[in-house]
Amino acid sequence: MNQTRFDALIIGSGAAGLYTALRLADLAPNWRIGLVTKDNLSTSASDWAQGGIAAVVDKDDAPQFHGKDTLIAGVGLCEVEAVDVLVNAAPRQIQNLIALGVDFDRTEDGSLALTLEAAHSKRRVLHSADTTGRALVSKLAAAVLQNPSIQVLSQTLVLDLYMEQSRCGGVFYLEENQEIGCLISPVVVLATGGGAQVFSQNTNPPSSTGDGVAIAWRAGAVIRDMEFVQFHPTALALHNAPRFLISEAVRGEGAHLIDHQGDRFAFNYHPQGELAPRDVVSRAIFNHLQKTKEPTVFLDLQSISRERIAHRFPNIITICQQWQIDIFSTPIPVTPAAHYCMGGIVVDSYGATSIEGLYAVGETASTGVHGANRLASNSLLECFVFGERLAEQVCSQPTQIFKNPKAIAPKLADHGNSATIQNIKLAIQNLSWQAAGISRVQSDLEIALTEICTWQAELNHFAEPSRLWIETRNLADYAYLLMRSALFRTESRGAHFRSDFPDPDPSWQVHTIIEGQEIGRSPALLPIEP
Repeated sequence: MNQTRFDALIIGSGAAGLYTALRLADLAPNWRIGLVTKDNLSTSASDWAQGGIAAVVDKDDAPQFHGKDTLIAGVGLCEVEAVDVLVNAAPRQIQNLIALGVDFDRTEDGSLALTLEAAHSKRRVLHSADTTGRALVSKLAAAVLQNPSIQVLSQTLVLDLYMEQSRCGGVFYLEENQEIGCLISPVVVLATGGGAQVFSQNTNPPSSTGDGVAIAWRAGAVIRDMEFVQFHPTALALHNAPRFLISEAVRGEGAHLIDHQGDRFAFNYHPQGELAPRDVVSRAIFNHLQKTKEPTVFLDLQSISRERIAHRFPNIITICQQWQIDIFSTPIPVTPAAHYCMGGIVVDSYGATSIEGLYAVGETASTGVHGANRLASNSLLECFVFGERLAEQVCSQPTQIFKNPKAIAPKLADHGNSATIQNIKLAIQNLSWQAAGISRVQSDLEIALTEICTWQAELNHFAEPSRLWIETRNLADYAYLLMRSALFRTESRGAHFRSDFPDPDPSWQVHTIIEGQEIGRSPALLPIEP
């Protein structure tokens, strides 16, 4: 079996993975750093991020205000230490990104342009038109490719962690010739993004198949709060069109949600109307569509000036034009879609997991900053703040090197059935949307969980050395963790809504923890904010 050694290995090439690699290279220039991506450096959910990145850069704002907004959005499940770290480190990270060449939008006087997004009390979201993620990732990717300490391994599919004496020592991966190899490293960082592809309706790229969470769980890592999935309220809803995300910033700039009769119905569900927290707006749309029996609601930009629309949302204009929608004169048909996963691999404030030698950062990690509901535009910020902390911690500690690694390649059967695997993948996505989507109930979750377990067994039987099998296996494990958690939490809180338990329950102000097949509770460290 081919074995290659690195000083640090990063799995994933979104904002979290790229930035962590760059910070490691800066702090340990003599290290050999491997950056593994199953696609290329621009294919990630970060690249798709439109809205922006939240940070306090205005004199009328303060980190404590940003922190309070984050805690309120998290509905009692944020970890206060992690939130403090996030909001206080944010201004410095913005300066770091500007130094890297990221071109944030500016006002006429040259100051950073800020917009308002849902549940923020201040205008603090920085942006680069409506392609902020792309602006960030393109600069980071260029810097990575120019850095001699970083070796990029493109089109590389990770199978599982290589474990030795209960410690992570690298990863097994699938080579182009379908042979299994091993990348040996005393430091492994999972930065694979989220798992929203577990739902048939989602705004994520096809690569968001929950790889990091599934890989870590199979190795014995502790997983937390998987029931909390944020459904973005406004995804383009046209027959045969992808569920393209219509940014939160559109509503922040003044767009109105209207129904088929032109009514601004959102105020019937929450005093903040379109600018209520995302889970509230998503459920408002879901409930309104059930009442009206209509297929979509609409996002109307008529209240925003043409000049402002053209300046702020050029990408949305282009995409909608491809589907014959002129957003200057025609409301955009929208429905909710799965967008962001708050749960993930439990990490401390330096990215360390419950497995020695294994770290996680970005959407695949559960830092505690998002709680039960992520505050808009905190996710890109999380990548940079905790990516830097992870790098600093790793470089300040001695690392254990396996002199004679005893890696034994996992065996894959050679009797795969691609058609069967593809059918299982589609079935997982459809079932997850139906049973664990915006509204959940015990009977549906129990039936779905039984079916998911059957598919997990089938996938082990049909194991084949292919990307389809690897990603479908990860989706099945991700769906299992999601269903177990959603069934376990018998209340509604944040992004998790149970129609059979529609209210929050103070006794459930706890985290859901899964380790192996065991599920339980872990105390949350913050009282619920008023």
